[in-house]
Amino acid sequence: MKRLMMIATLLATMLLAGAPQLSAASLHSKREFRGAWIQTVNGQFSGMSTAAMQQTLRQQLDELQRDGVNAIIFQVRPECDALYESKIEPWSRFLTGVQGKAPMPYWDPLKWMINQCHRRGMELHAWINPYRAKTAGTTALARNHVASLYPNRVFSYNGQLILNPGLPENREYICRVVDDIVSRYDVDGIHIDDYFYPYPAAGQTIADDKEFMRYNGGIANKNDWRRNNVNAFVQRLGQTIKDRKPWVKFGVSPFGIYRNKKSDPINGSATSGLQNYDDLYADVLLWVNNGWVDYCVPQLYWKIGHPSADYQTLAIWWNKYAGNRPLYIGESVERTVKEPDLNNPKTNQMEAKFKLRRMLPNVQGAVLWYAKAVADNMGNYGSTLRNYYWKTPALQPLMPFIDHKRPKKPRHLEAVWTSDGLVLFWEEPKGKKWGDFAQKYVVYRFAMGEDVDIDNPAKIVAVTHDKWIKLPYDKGQVRYRYVVTALDRMSNESRKARKKVWL
Repeated sequence: MKRLMMIATLLATMLLAGAPQLSAASLHSKREFRGAWIQTVNGQFSGMSTAAMQQTLRQQLDELQRDGVNAIIFQVRPECDALYESKIEPWSRFLTGVQGKAPMPYWDPLKWMINQCHRRGMELHAWINPYRAKTAGTTALARNHVASLYPNRVFSYNGQLILNPGLPENREYICRVVDDIVSRYDVDGIHIDDYFYPYPAAGQTIADDKEFMRYNGGIANKNDWRRNNVNAFVQRLGQTIKDRKPWVKFGVSPFGIYRNKKSDPINGSATSGLQNYDDLYADVLLWVNNGWVDYCVPQLYWKIGHPSADYQTLAIWWNKYAGNRPLYIGESVERTVKEPDLNNPKTNQMEAKFKLRRMLPNVQGAVLWYAKAVADNMGNYGSTLRNYYWKTPALQPLMPFIDHKRPKKPRHLEAVWTSDGLVLFWEEPKGKKWGDFAQKYVVYRFAMGEDVDIDNPAKIVAVTHDKWIKLPYDKGQVRYRYVVTALDRMSNESRKARKKVWL
């Protein structure tokens, strides 16, 4: 404990004093989760035709790819609805303007996004809001919406409808919805956000007295019972996903404060804001430490120096307490670029936040809130990623608790002249089960005489689902060594396959 406190103090001192520039090795990590949330509940696609929405998404994905993003978290279920073809829930109004109305011309946004992301070497995580059944702005529900079919299974709160977490049938229902997604779509992950029991609102009460009386199971305290309801759901959902497809990652993005020191003097953070454990009944650390989730993305949207929820304090806290599963930091692009650096008010806080994250050993990446702000290059955030922080490609962090065995290397590398120029082809390695098969390939290039160091991400020229890459032939005067490795579904990397080529 003393050693951890010393590390935290040292980090804080270095940051406040202005730490030296990060080394090239620490600046460009070969493995890092570089995610961005694409939300739909904000209405950014409302009123768009199919063609216009697809074009907008293509533009965002192209910009995000250039900026180094390697994972998209796409909101597909904002209010017990669907931005995908579903026989369980109605089409979302955030897609078509009317809940239950199919898009015309017809398309399936989730299927389309999976294809677009995989073509760019990105992962696609389907983001669902588990309990929210109606947002405050929704005025009409479809006939097949769960709240229309079973009004006794929701409660009203601050203009919203919430699937009652105290009802076992609601847990079963959400798991059935997710199982349907996982079984029919080639998603890389299922992602849930911070909406469990609703955020407290003045003058509002949660109507669950009857459910508590019926289902308390001997738990005397209602708050403990509510937490137990959410715990049971998270554990069940994680198991549902793994039973269907063991390789699909299950991630959670909780509110940024677990507990304040005032509530928990031993394990709480030096903060004074709303709390996951006490206010949302979400015991996030239990899920992480028990391995019920595969990754955790606390939403640290505040600035460094915030009086009640300081970014630096919270990043150090999560690093200390939530390291049993890959930890990524949820980052607000807008607030980061609008807040001045404490040591240099002429610049924003982007550098300080990146510097802090790279110093924390359990932090393996970040997820950006939200994708449009990056694609629009708000405050030069996107161009700074592209030219500096995320200049080189990155593979996904390893998850050996799911699978640690590497696939076999690609076979039969061959450079072939085609009508489109010189192309390097290879064949897929053989495999027997899901963990053996190659899903993507990493292509490296080295000058002759140069050390073949595949730990150097600057040598990566492509991460691709294809089994070929067009080579930049130029008069055939210079010889290069190309190295191709295979990645399985968990990003375990094979041994090297090599080919010398004159370019």
